[in-house]
Amino acid sequence: MVVERGSAGNGGEASGAVRSADIDRRGFGFGLLVALTAACAPSRQSKAMVGNSEWETFKARFLDPSGRVVDPQNGGISHSEGQGYGMLLAYHAGDRAAFELMAKWTQETLRRNDVALHAWKYEPNGFSHIPDRNNATDGDILIAWALGRAGQRWGVAAWRSQSTEIRAAIRKRLVVDRFGMKLLLPGLDGFTANGRVVVNPAYFIWPAFRAFSEWDGQGAWQQLADDCTMIVSQARFGPYGLPADWIEIAGPGQYALAPNHDPRFGFDAIRVPLYAMAGNRAGLAQPVANFWRQCLAQGQPIPAWIDLATGQRAEYAISNGGAAIANKLIGTAPPLGLANDYYGAALQMLVSALL
Repeated sequence: MVVERGSAGNGGEASGAVRSADIDRRGFGFGLLVALTAACAPSRQSKAMVGNSEWETFKARFLDPSGRVVDPQNGGISHSEGQGYGMLLAYHAGDRAAFELMAKWTQETLRRNDVALHAWKYEPNGFSHIPDRNNATDGDILIAWALGRAGQRWGVAAWRSQSTEIRAAIRKRLVVDRFGMKLLLPGLDGFTANGRVVVNPAYFIWPAFRAFSEWDGQGAWQQLADDCTMIVSQARFGPYGLPADWIEIAGPGQYALAPNHDPRFGFDAIRVPLYAMAGNRAGLAQPVANFWRQCLAQGQPIPAWIDLATGQRAEYAISNGGAAIANKLIGTAPPLGLANDYYGAALQMLVSALL
C-alpha cells in the first residue's frame, strides 16, 4: 500500500485525514510528469513492452540491496504494496534472486507477529521504522499472490505456506459480511463506523482472486469477487459515472463518496480498469474508457485525476503508468521509457505483466 492509500490509522477519521494529505503529496510528485502528456495522444500502437531491460532499470531505481522496494518520491519509505508489486514483477521476470531478497525482507520486517498480515509502511529514518502496525489489504493480497505463484514455479514450499497463511488471514479478518454482501476491508482498523463500511475499489484485484480460487476453492473467494464486481458496476459517480478512490457503503445499493477522503477518480482508482481487464471484467472499465476518449476528442490530455463532486480536473496528465493502462484500454500510444517515480513505474510494468 502506498502512502496516500496506506495508513488505516487507529481510527477512521484520523486515518482518513492522513491519507488525504498524502494523496496531495503524490499529486505533487505526479505534477512533475506533465511533459508526458504526449503519451496520451491516439496511436495505432497497442502494446507497451516491458522486458528484462525495464526490470533491470526498475531494480536499479527502486530495489534496495536488502530487498526493500523504495519509494523515493515519498521520503524513501517502503510499503507492503510496493513489496507485493516488486515480488510479482520479479516472478514475471523470472528473477528468483530478487524475489528471494524481497520475500525475506518482507517476512522479517513487515510481517506482524499476531496475524499473518503486514504492516503497511516502513520508514527508514523514523524513530520507529514501523510507526503504524495496521495493514493495507491490497499489499497483503499482492504478497500472497506473488508468494503462491513463485512457490509453485520454483518449488519452494515455505513460500506456498506463507501465501496460504496470508490468504486465510485475509478471509478471516478482512472479508466481512455486511448488507448481504462480502466486503473487503482496506485494513484491519479504521474502516467501519456507525454501521457503515469504507472500501477502496483499487483493492479489488480480480486476477489474484482467480488464483486464490484455484488454490483454495471457489467457495472461499468467488462471492467476494462477484460482490466486488457488483460494487464497481453500481457505485459510479460524477457526470461520467466513474469509480471513486474511496467509497462509503451504508446499505444495499447505498454508495457515497467516502468522507475524509478526496472525492476523486485518481491515483487509487486508476488501477480499477487495470485489474478489471486482467480479471476478465473489461466491461467495468468502460466508463473510464469513455471519459478518457472524451478528453482526447476535446484536444485535452487525460488528467491525473478528476474531482467527482465538482468536476475539477488535475492540471497535469496521467503518468507513464496511467498512459500504459490507457494504451491497453483505448489504444493510445504506449509510454516512452520507464517512469521515474516508483508508483508510475510499478503500474507501467504491471500492465505488461498482467495484460
